[in-house]
Amino acid sequence: MPHTHASSADGDEDKPCRACSDFKTWAKTQNRVTFSTPGKNKQPPPQRRKDCPLDKDEIGTATWSFLHSMASYYPKKPSKTQSDDMTKFFNIFAQFYPCEPCAVDFQEDIKKHPPQTDSRDAFAKWLCERHNTVNVKLGKPTFDCSKVHERWKDGWEDGSCD
Repeated sequence: MPHTHASSADGDEDKPCRACSDFKTWAKTQNRVTFSTPGKNKQPPPQRRKDCPLDKDEIGTATWSFLHSMASYYPKKPSKTQSDDMTKFFNIFAQFYPCEPCAVDFQEDIKKHPPQTDSRDAFAKWLCERHNTVNVKLGKPTFDCSKVHERWKDGWEDGSCD
């Protein structure tokens, strides 16, 4: 069942959280007017526009892409301030991620495994491990963390990104 927000202050009480479910699941929960064709009470599946709010899967893909890119471009030897700021970023990020169950899960994970922000390589590896933790929970394949910079910064060694 999709997550629902119970925030009456903004009028979203008991509405399904689009950011917490995939589009098909979310679409099934929406009230739609059926077409009045004699003998038929079915409605056609909704046409998905390109400019719709992101669903859980789209937010996740975009977020991981951004975070891995950020990690691969992080300074090789960050200053103490940069390291502290990145740690703060992840703690704040985990509080405001739009999918509440995902946010809570990530908050718990980074309490157990605090951000490793002392170097680019340590940070990229830490983030890859966090992503793999999520992938395992979702039944998805894990990623070889030794290849994060190849995937997110330098391009594949076979030249297929050139």
